[in-house]
Amino acid sequence: MISRRLSLLLLSAVAVSISACVPVLTKGDDRRTTGIYIEDGSIEDVANQRIKEKYKDSVHVNITSYNRMVLVTGEVPNETVKTEITRIVGGVQNVKDINNELVIGPLASLSSRSGDALVTGDVKARFMQGKERAKADHVKVVTENGVVYLIGL
Repeated sequence: MISRRLSLLLLSAVAVSISACVPVLTKGDDRRTTGIYIEDGSIEDVANQRIKEKYKDSVHVNITSYNRMVLVTGEVPNETVKTEITRIVGGVQNVKDINNELVIGPLASLSSRSGDALVTGDVKARFMQGKERAKADHVKVVTENGVVYLIGL
């Protein structure tokens, strides 16, 4: 009989080995190929990391990549920073195009960001209503400062 400690160790090892497959397993009914889906995640991660390294907490930037097309939203202090963020994102491997929707101004409040999350949830729920039901996985919904962006194929 395997000891409890050994059982937990084996369970942990299996969980760690499976975690590398999570992006593929959670892809759902997304219309992108698995390769593009993984590239989009990598684009988002690398761009976010590079922006965070350069600007720390002085900007609020969201990177959304869909089919290697990048939507950049959030707030920055001036035009120079907005331009530099476009350059940073453009330097990430596999980026095909960038839509920079950054706003020059103060960073959005936590309550504003929470409101945006509620709007995103409401828009996704509406895709499931009505006669012409759309699959929520076919469209990525991003809300920033009350503006809703729909991205999909």
